Amino acid sequence: MNSVIGPVLLWAKENKKKASALHEERQKQSRLMRGAPLKMDMLLEEVEATNKFKVPAGFTGKDYVSMLVSIDAEIEHGLMLQYLYGAYSLGGPQVPEKYQERVRNWQNIILGIAKEEMGHFISVQNVLKIMGAPLNFGRESYPWDTEFYPFPFTLERLTLRSLAKYVYAEASTEWLESDDPTAKEVVKLVNAEVHDPHNVGAMFKIIISLVKDPSIIPDEVFQASTYPYQAKFDEWGRGYAGGARGATYVDKLKGTPDVLVVPLASRDDTVNALKEIAEQGEGDDPKADDPSHFERFLYVYEDMKKVLSEADGKWHPSRNVASNPYIDDDLVEPDLDPAEGATSGEINTPITNDETKLWANLFNIRYRMLLNFLNHSFLLEGGLNNTGARTPRGMIINSTFGEMYNLRSIAVALVDMPVSDIVGETIMAGPPFTIPYTMELPFGEHNRWRLHQDLIESSRQIIDELLSRRKTTHRKYLKALKELDNTLLKDIASLTEYAA
Repeated sequence: MNSVIGPVLLWAKENKKKASALHEERQKQSRLMRGAPLKMDMLLEEVEATNKFKVPAGFTGKDYVSMLVSIDAEIEHGLMLQYLYGAYSLGGPQVPEKYQERVRNWQNIILGIAKEEMGHFISVQNVLKIMGAPLNFGRESYPWDTEFYPFPFTLERLTLRSLAKYVYAEASTEWLESDDPTAKEVVKLVNAEVHDPHNVGAMFKIIISLVKDPSIIPDEVFQASTYPYQAKFDEWGRGYAGGARGATYVDKLKGTPDVLVVPLASRDDTVNALKEIAEQGEGDDPKADDPSHFERFLYVYEDMKKVLSEADGKWHPSRNVASNPYIDDDLVEPDLDPAEGATSGEINTPITNDETKLWANLFNIRYRMLLNFLNHSFLLEGGLNNTGARTPRGMIINSTFGEMYNLRSIAVALVDMPVSDIVGETIMAGPPFTIPYTMELPFGEHNRWRLHQDLIESSRQIIDELLSRRKTTHRKYLKALKELDNTLLKDIASLTEYAA
């Protein structure tokens, strides 16, 4: 077990063991007193209050928490991409007309969850920012390289098996250990595929307990002066207020919550933001009105199970898209050895069709552009006179939103394109989400804008190559994207005239 991460996992397991013994004792008392036993999560909090976590040797409290929050940023990023990939795989001509609206409904629900994960990803950057820690826009690659990840990172079509992993990751410990038949089924499916899976909530408990404690992290660590550089809901939450995305016809799921983008000015702000993120995922607050990620994934899981029983193997709600698609060249080919605990079905699929490779390359460039824009936004002040559409910060935020829409448009095209030229090939491609060779931005504003400019130029070369092909589809979109890029290049040119 990793000596850095291991203490947290051991602490969580020890507390769970103590809480289980306490739960058994309380149940005996409640039967005698005819009262209701406390929930397991409440008992865990009681145990954690007396069994405080000790920061491992070699770390200050601030440095250790920064590492854990940085890992959480990678988890939020990875979950978001896997949810998006599963959602994009849904639908297709194989879905009978009577089920099409139902499948679109699942897609909308999962896209809504993915957008909320984007909010979590941005909000934990605020946590790193206020603590003076390095930001982290990365994620794990195909190998499973950190023990905190819920399960191996896999881009795959949406199935009951993949949904079970998503339910598990967002579930509470109490539900996973309950006698609920679906809980038992989900745990069995996940354990058959993943060695030692985790749910995300365990990590938040330790982070929150450490952030709350002034003896571990002193007050001066929390820098209110970073507030103008942090992400804020009025900039990033546009169109994502409660119920505005993830729309569904299911009454109990209509009240989807806000996308959380929470700016921070103090320790209390930081603790409250982390609690909100944890609650939106796990949803263990019985008084909460909004359905959590767990509740929504559980609904899709149970509804898909019904549909699959009616389909009787004749059709599937998701397209036969590739698992872990990558562009077939020596520069980006991932490690083909399956991660520890992965099943043989979790393979990496090369994209060899020439036109599909161009679209996949275009996707990867735009994905890198999105991450760079997002990273750059945390270096630009958001004062009262610096948030308009034509200010540097306004341009970066608008460009980030633009790339979110571009990635969806290109992904929708890719899931209908073959991975190879093999006659009769039935496997479709999907968005590869290849990690850029670096997440670092260059020193100096001029060089940062120049990097954006270079990537737009690279994108334009691929667009021109696609448009030169007589049979290229989605020509209208490609031409519109090229025009938008030309406008952005002109705006960047005007900024780089004085950017130092």
